[in-house]
Amino acid sequence: MGGRAPRVAALVLAGGRSRRMRGANKLLSKFDRRPIITRVVEAALAARCAPVLVVTGHQRARVEGALAGYPVSWVHNPCFAAGLGASLAAGARALPEDVDALLVCLADMPLIRAAHIEGLIDAFDPAAERAICVPVHGGRRGHPVLFSRRFLAELGALDGDRGARSLLTRHAHLVREVEADDDGVLIDIDSPEALDRLRARRFPG
Repeated sequence: MGGRAPRVAALVLAGGRSRRMRGANKLLSKFDRRPIITRVVEAALAARCAPVLVVTGHQRARVEGALAGYPVSWVHNPCFAAGLGASLAAGARALPEDVDALLVCLADMPLIRAAHIEGLIDAFDPAAERAICVPVHGGRRGHPVLFSRRFLAELGALDGDRGARSLLTRHAHLVREVEADDDGVLIDIDSPEALDRLRARRFPG
């Protein structure tokens, strides 16, 4: 990177239909008195990612309303029903050309912190074959995942419900695992029960 800090864009995937939430939009569900999606966006902003792009789909207006006042840009994916890969591709194609890396964030992970993201950015060094940085905890890989801009074309070609896992397999020699000091990188909310368990864990009694 020539001694300078990399310019990292964050892509927050927020277009899903929350099918397992029995009618609720999980991204707008409250955890610690705030919508889950705001916690993810705040972590990306605190880690100095710029720009922060939010890919919308299902209930676009409600998601945008929850983030009113946040300095984010919007990418709407009209094909959001096709799955995660389609939203990731739409966001990757919308990125400015001068970014060094892309941080792919799932919007339903309320325990993601700026420190998790900063650890990935610190480890990122394409010249040293650390072009993809993924957090791990307890031997398990999690999210978010940082990709060098060299992978933008491959990310932009994804479709359907295929996420970016195939890139980690295809380019395994360029993947750097970064140890996270807690399991926030592993926890996503995909059901009311999962949210109840997390609330009970953080706020017992």
